[in-house]
Amino acid sequence: MEKLNYNTEKFEYKGKLADYQLYKSNTYMEYEKDNYTSYQNYLYKRALYGLSVFTQSELNAMCSKKKQRINNVYLKAQNVVNLYKQKITKAYTDLIFTSFFPNSPITDFLLNDESTDEKFKNKLTFKELNISKDDIINLLIKESVLPKNFYSLQVDPNALPRLKNGNR
Repeated sequence: MEKLNYNTEKFEYKGKLADYQLYKSNTYMEYEKDNYTSYQNYLYKRALYGLSVFTQSELNAMCSKKKQRINNVYLKAQNVVNLYKQKITKAYTDLIFTSFFPNSPITDFLLNDESTDEKFKNKLTFKELNISKDDIINLLIKESVLPKNFYSLQVDPNALPRLKNGNR
């Protein structure tokens, strides 16, 4: 019995870095999984990232009109998300000013100003603003960037086999 304890002590590190010892616990990473299909994720990423979603070979095979449509959707989505991020940032700043300076004329001015600037690009991340993927998807559906039936889409309807002209 004593020999067994000696062997385990012999191979385990007891210093400050004991928590970093290899193979002491689980060595794998668990990633968050969403409830969206691959086609729904494709539409979401295409709206948020535009043509950068595609490989160079896919871009070469794509016609210019489709590239333009994708780019237009991307620009609209960027504008919608930017304005949404500005509204959330304004809500946070309003909360801060009303908490720390409740009777200040600057606070009154900031609370009365509801304007957003389309030229200003809000560089804060979704994580910093506590915006989830579901929030973005609901916003893009509301602003008609994503289709209204987004949640019911399972597969790309254009990938389904087509009937020939004579078989209608």
